Amino acid sequence: MRRALLAITGLAASTTALVVFKGSPGTSQVAQNLPTAQPVNPSGAGTDPGAAAGAPGADPAGGTPTSSASAKPSTSPKPGKTTARPSGTKTTKAPSAPRTTTKAPQSTTRRVTGNGFENEYGYVQVQIVVSGNRIVEAVALSLPSGGESDIHSGDVRDTYDGTGAPGTPSEVVRKQNANLNTVSGATETSNSYKQSLRSAIEQAF
Repeated sequence: MRRALLAITGLAASTTALVVFKGSPGTSQVAQNLPTAQPVNPSGAGTDPGAAAGAPGADPAGGTPTSSASAKPSTSPKPGKTTARPSGTKTTKAPSAPRTTTKAPQSTTRRVTGNGFENEYGYVQVQIVVSGNRIVEAVALSLPSGGESDIHSGDVRDTYDGTGAPGTPSEVVRKQNANLNTVSGATETSNSYKQSLRSAIEQAF
């Protein structure tokens, strides 16, 4: 009797619960509106969950795959210019070649003409030839002429210029000055010759 009562009581309770469950209109809709559970991406937001470890192009360590085409080659900085100078050494300039002069040597032989002097017989002028510091020649450029003057002027020329005896040096060359002996019979012409000779020597030396 008790068992039959308990069975009836349990059946009634089950029926009531079923009616209550079916009678609530929002239960099935709430169950249908629940979002479907999505797998959680362990690598964080913004990454493709399909790119699993071991897939082509994926980082074996589990990181984001990197493209080899976008990798930039690393450039090493250019070394700065440095000029290394050895310590303790000095640079010396090579000696320059001596300058050569192409001047032609000056001639040591020169002609010097003395001043002209006039006397009562005529005009007298003498020229000397100098080599170095020596008189090597004396020439009477002008002597009185006409009549006896020709004879006296010839004597003066032979004595002072050395035209008298061949191979005999003139008195001017022998003495190297104007202190000459006066030619006999031609005093005025001799004195004028000495004056012109002296002026030529003063110009030459």
